[in-house]
Amino acid sequence: MLQAATSVRPTIDAEAFARDIRALRSEIFASLGAEDLEHLGRLERWGRAARAVGLLTAWAGPNPVSVLGLALGQSTRWLLLHHVGHKGYDRVPGAPPEKTSARFARGGRRFADFFDWIEPEAWIHEHNVLHHAFTSEDTDPDLIERNVDWVHELPKPARYLMLALLAGTWRATYYAPATLKTLLERDGKPTSTADVYREVALRSWLPFGAWTFGALPLLYAPLGPLAMLSALANSALADVVANVHTFVVVGPNHAGVDLYRWDDRAASPAEHLVRQVVSSTNYATGGDLNDYAHLFLNYQIEHHLFPDLPMRQYQRVAPKVKAICEKHGVPYLQEGVFSRLKKMADIFVGNTKMRRPGPGGRAEPSR
Repeated sequence: MLQAATSVRPTIDAEAFARDIRALRSEIFASLGAEDLEHLGRLERWGRAARAVGLLTAWAGPNPVSVLGLALGQSTRWLLLHHVGHKGYDRVPGAPPEKTSARFARGGRRFADFFDWIEPEAWIHEHNVLHHAFTSEDTDPDLIERNVDWVHELPKPARYLMLALLAGTWRATYYAPATLKTLLERDGKPTSTADVYREVALRSWLPFGAWTFGALPLLYAPLGPLAMLSALANSALADVVANVHTFVVVGPNHAGVDLYRWDDRAASPAEHLVRQVVSSTNYATGGDLNDYAHLFLNYQIEHHLFPDLPMRQYQRVAPKVKAICEKHGVPYLQEGVFSRLKKMADIFVGNTKMRRPGPGGRAEPSR
């Protein structure tokens, strides 16, 4: 049971909280159906349309229409991998095999579903298995505060420069090697720095780089060299924009002065559920356009309680999760994405630190 850090505040009854969350899980999973697949298909079509606009205008000089279209198309692939790879559609009646975790982006489908700097299998292991099992613990591979300890040795202006450089390149420079390293460790393969970078170069950087900066511009060769150079410029700029977009909605999910970091493992499955809430934050939620812009990562609390839900269900379940948290005094944080980005940036550069539990690993309930 998570108890208050002082004797004045009431305790958080983790078992009672967990019972309500599990009952809600049963309720929501009983309601899965065709509407979830229709919703998934609609979001996928939005991404394809954006990418088509980007490709159709890529020849016409460096231009924001192409850049934004290509970038949104790539970000949509991230959205699909995140939620399909999390088994979000495995239980939906009638889900086609290619929209289940067993098939999506697997093998040759990687090139159709999630051709990116990041290898899909590596991301699924690092994120779905390790991050979700050890959220904000020292063994969480995505714990930003620990991962940037070395940045705090730099002068303050250099820290902000590192943050900006990371935001524009992070899928290739950070996440590709970081996720592949965990996959190599899982498979018992060598994981020295040289081994990891050799593998990531062969499996990620070379194939995706060859497409982004080589094959795609060559498609416009019949239109002349200026069209090819335009396509190259738009493709390169789109990659930066996709990096920034995904960084802004992914990075702040579990970093901030008001979120918990843990030194130990949860004492029980019920406590683990409470920790998922107090170590996560939501952004503004509601409406497909808003949620699509946030890649449905604005429901981070609900996602960590129910990682295998279809995206549409997060919209339905969020008010109920918030009510359960209020009932049991579990802090439920929700704030605009740019406010959360500022809090994450403060952690990154060392202006603030994350919360630590009280004596005996206790977290404070909401007032």
